[in-house]
Amino acid sequence: MTMKTLFAIIAAALLSPSLAPAQPVDWNIFAEPFISGAHAQSIDWKKVDTALGKTATVSGEVHRYGLPRSDLHVTLDGVTIKPALALGGWVAFAPMDGQAMVMGDLVLLDSEITPVMTKLLNSGLDITAIHNHILRASPATFYMHVGGHGDPVKLATAIHEALSAGSKTPFEPPATTAGPAPTVELDTAKLDEIMHAKGTVTGGVDQFTIPRREPATEAGMTVTPAMGGANGINFQPTGGGKAAITGDFLVTGDEVNPLIRALRAGDIEVTAIHSHMLDEQPRMFFIHFWANDDALKLARGIRAALDKTAVAQK
Repeated sequence: MTMKTLFAIIAAALLSPSLAPAQPVDWNIFAEPFISGAHAQSIDWKKVDTALGKTATVSGEVHRYGLPRSDLHVTLDGVTIKPALALGGWVAFAPMDGQAMVMGDLVLLDSEITPVMTKLLNSGLDITAIHNHILRASPATFYMHVGGHGDPVKLATAIHEALSAGSKTPFEPPATTAGPAPTVELDTAKLDEIMHAKGTVTGGVDQFTIPRREPATEAGMTVTPAMGGANGINFQPTGGGKAAITGDFLVTGDEVNPLIRALRAGDIEVTAIHSHMLDEQPRMFFIHFWANDDALKLARGIRAALDKTAVAQK
């Protein structure tokens, strides 16, 4: 129903006795859309930034905060893992029912899991998953997925306090150096062509975000790419045209085995299969992977795997 039609119905009810309803009208049903919209607009995002100690990247109504573990020195199969490859924690907030929904993925050492979890639970947030993304890394890293709904400033404060007390997650901005932004020693144009998508170079890593044709919903809200609802594929150059790749595929249950068969056919290691959320519709699974080989060869293997799923780009 358009706004014009809605006002026409209201005006007709007010002006014509013959159209008056037998029961009193609950005018709140007309006011509710306006109240919800006003609440969404009333969130003071600067206060959320201050509470979390970070500045958000804004995508539509979603405010996403990066929490990379730049303090960690993690290696895997002789490759030093850049934060943008596999250590990029984050939390994202979206307006919901006059408050906010938060979802996120925190990168933690094993010794940090229990203290961070305890603080988050005591603050009313939910833990929706804890698991690995990669294998054989030193030190081992784990990924704690969190969720919640409420006052966004209180949620941000709780997350900041939990990470500050239970982990060494840095909140200060990384040191910057003058000069042009760093590039990656890969044929990014060719990677874009093979992947049928445009990569973005961030922190020395070529990153691809590829959404599904029909995104999942959680608590009635669409899980957008900014909220973690997309395939994420990362390429970190390792020299001589090679790249270490990792990330996660987002698939339905019937797509799991076709996808992992395609990955193994491309000599790409499957490192984890698990959930990130609790009540999403349809049920989704996240598949993590690893390889270090010729970047273009790996891109072809990744694209073949993506083609087994309902991705938005073909």
